Amino acid sequence: MQGKIERKISQQVIDFMKIFPVVTILGPRQCGKTTLAKQIGNSIPNFIYIDLENPADRMKIIDLTLFFEINPYSTVCIDEAQIMPNIFPELRGIIDRNRRNGQIMLLGSASRELINKTSESLAGRIGYIELTPFTYSEISDGNDEHFYRHWLRGGFPLSYLSENDDYSGIWRTQYLQSYLERDLQYSGNTIPLFTVQRFLQMLANNQGQIFNSNRLADALGISYHTVRSYADFFEKSFITRTLQPFLPNLSKRITKSPKIYIRDTGILHSLLHINEINQLLGHPVFGYSWEGYVIENILISAMGWQPWFYRTATGNEIDLVLTKGDKILAFECKAKLTPEVSKGTYVALEDLGNCKLFIVSLVKEPYWLKKNIQVGNILDAIRYVSIES
Repeated sequence: MQGKIERKISQQVIDFMKIFPVVTILGPRQCGKTTLAKQIGNSIPNFIYIDLENPADRMKIIDLTLFFEINPYSTVCIDEAQIMPNIFPELRGIIDRNRRNGQIMLLGSASRELINKTSESLAGRIGYIELTPFTYSEISDGNDEHFYRHWLRGGFPLSYLSENDDYSGIWRTQYLQSYLERDLQYSGNTIPLFTVQRFLQMLANNQGQIFNSNRLADALGISYHTVRSYADFFEKSFITRTLQPFLPNLSKRITKSPKIYIRDTGILHSLLHINEINQLLGHPVFGYSWEGYVIENILISAMGWQPWFYRTATGNEIDLVLTKGDKILAFECKAKLTPEVSKGTYVALEDLGNCKLFIVSLVKEPYWLKKNIQVGNILDAIRYVSIES
């Protein structure tokens, strides 16, 4: 068991509180939003925490204007803010009367819905920050055991910090069940629970592959448009990440459908009933699990970069392409100790103008394979993006 894990966005939250009257921390349930807010609150005089899932706390803000008049100099943290969207218009008037940055911290799990509702009422007064489950760079201490534990169990604190893999697996199974029941209810979706469970399992079995809406619709016995709405729901709820194809101005036939990843590998493995690392090693999803794990950890740190993948109709492919202005970085994910570059990867690099390629693998130390091709581990890749930024 590791000690206290420092969240890397803590300073960003503190900085945003100096810039905006309202700071909203978004993320999936149980990723650590409440813990982070309370840790930051420990250093703030007159910090008040309100949990809207607690009936007693909800009663405190029935008369919201009175509550803020009694607590004019406090920083008020409102957890599960999406439960009471009707308070946002009233908050605007309170904020404008007090005219003080760092007045309110909102925590929420329903990303797009909460953003839409707050942006309508609090435009120009609010800053948004996403908190993910633990990243590898947050838990890394050079211990291989912690690395494989993180890859297998994922980054949700109660999963990663469980006493053993079995307990972690039980927690993730229960999390998925409660997530589907609660978030579906809050979102107003009428999706049948059994159908949505099957949909998620199919996404897990197709981790990192081209998203074929028609094939999924036929398998589930639902319409193409319903499949798209399911995919949109899970993207908004932080469970999946959609990677769009990079479409440079080329004469080649390029794949135009996206890829979808289960963002947390612990959730991915739970959906596939993978309970220990040796089981993962022999599973067909092994390489795709590594690909999703690498991409998620890189993208969380790649602020300001636009992510894509590149694939031609003939199968020449780059797993991850990052763009910023005219700059292009390419990444391949190889769960090997001695990774090699395929002919298709070389062709894809030529298509992209022979940009730099970083191969993210299981090696201990980074090294150059060729003049523009470097090999390293996840932490090396994150440092590489930081240097290139």
